[in-house]
Amino acid sequence: MKILSFNPGHDGSLAYLEDGHLIASIESEKNSRYRYSPVSIPDAFSILGELKDIPDILCRGGWWPAETEMHEQSFHAGYHGISSADIILGKQRFFRKTINYFSSSHERSHLLCAFGMSNLPKGTPCYALLWEGVIGSFYHIDAKLNIIKLADVMPEPGHRYALLYGIADPSFDKKAAEFSRFSDAGKLMALASFSKRKTPTDEENKIIDFLLQDCHHLKPKDCETLRDYSYYNVGVDDTEFRNFAGIVSDRIFGRFYNYAKTKMQRDMPLLIVGGCGLNCDWNTKWRESNLFSEVFVPPVANDSGSAIGTAIDAQFHFTGDPKINWSVYSGLEFETYNSYDKSLFDEYETTFPMISEMLASKLIIGWVNGKYEIGPRALGNRSILASPFDESTRVRLNEIKQREQYRPIAPVCLEEEAVKWFNCNHASPYMLYTKIVSTDKLKAVTHVNGTARIQTVTIDSNFQLYQLLVEFKKQTGYGILCNTSLNFNGRGFINNIVDLSKYTLEHKLDGFVINGRCYMLKKSKYYNAYLSKPNSITLRAANR
Repeated sequence: MKILSFNPGHDGSLAYLEDGHLIASIESEKNSRYRYSPVSIPDAFSILGELKDIPDILCRGGWWPAETEMHEQSFHAGYHGISSADIILGKQRFFRKTINYFSSSHERSHLLCAFGMSNLPKGTPCYALLWEGVIGSFYHIDAKLNIIKLADVMPEPGHRYALLYGIADPSFDKKAAEFSRFSDAGKLMALASFSKRKTPTDEENKIIDFLLQDCHHLKPKDCETLRDYSYYNVGVDDTEFRNFAGIVSDRIFGRFYNYAKTKMQRDMPLLIVGGCGLNCDWNTKWRESNLFSEVFVPPVANDSGSAIGTAIDAQFHFTGDPKINWSVYSGLEFETYNSYDKSLFDEYETTFPMISEMLASKLIIGWVNGKYEIGPRALGNRSILASPFDESTRVRLNEIKQREQYRPIAPVCLEEEAVKWFNCNHASPYMLYTKIVSTDKLKAVTHVNGTARIQTVTIDSNFQLYQLLVEFKKQTGYGILCNTSLNFNGRGFINNIVDLSKYTLEHKLDGFVINGRCYMLKKSKYYNAYLSKPNSITLRAANR
């Protein structure tokens, strides 16, 4: 069975399943488009290029109905809804063939995505936590995949969390905005780690009560109520605001934790999905809570996984099977067919020792391999790599990425080294958990609170990156590198050589590697300093 699915709106994406295998997942923000973009015509052509035949089913994910479209309500399912009775079925013409049409709710897309991508066998009862900008609920999923909502624990947990950042940030137009800024949640997660205080003041308790009030939608303009409070437009560099960010983060998590602890059966599996599933601190707390037998968070926990979830829902409806085989590297291949100024670069057929030596010599390199990662985290196929040892490397990486200096840089680590350096005794292939760093040697990847958002790698999960880490360990003693996403600020992963060469020039990377071929920027001072070393592997290779 061939299923083509699309989520047209926020975090737009398309997914293609064939006989239970995820063949491709294309996200609209990738290829240097703006983050959170809706599906575009080029996206549609891209997914059609991955199809071997006309699909049997065309799926559309549910969303809020458009006020300008009278027929929208009957054409696709809405945002909310967990029952199979809410599914919309029909027929659709596609390349002169009549195929099945399927639509289910946005809420179901998240839940089916989490179950279908998890390692839980079909028929395994479990709990699910869906927390995102709008929904904050626990569910029970029974052996027949019936979904029962246990409780709406808190409205808009992601929105309320991000809105705290907007309250303090003078650049956020609270009067004009209808919703918090999507990028602020990740920034607040970084700031919350600076917190050194657990007990709120009386004023802070009033702000917490305001943020966590039980209302359908808390509008940014309602924050005018807080105009006379000390954190209103104080700026995100304020020390006490950063303390407060950690307190609010703990308070939001605590509300969900207390429900789970008092109302839910112990030792059941837990699936976590929704944009808040990208909060690594919260994921770690759930994993370490000892309330659940296991915890699974998909790498596409945010809306980028909605097209996959709707496709899984359709597969379940038509075949009774909710499980798929998938790889996190199911995006598109890197585009190299357009022209760029080759005279600016030294080109080599590279080796792992050569790249490892350059990284150990403090060069910072773009790393491209195979298809891009699905989801928002760079996992070694569209990454910027660097040595993990010096604080100055973290500073330079944030300058390259044109973002705030309080933002942490994540490590990628050989899985067999994770216990030794990060006290991590489980696989963490999707960079979704934080762990305590056990050495002071890894300053570039150690956040202010002593933690790191770790990705672990095995020879099977990413062969090329694994081999590079093995070689880096031979040269330095550490199978660890800095790994951050290869993207322009505010845009998705770079996926073509024109953008990558432009990024290298404008953001001052030292060069990049594409599928084993090295392109080093001739005018990079770090690269030239490296070449001046008498024993440079690259210099010896160039002179052969």
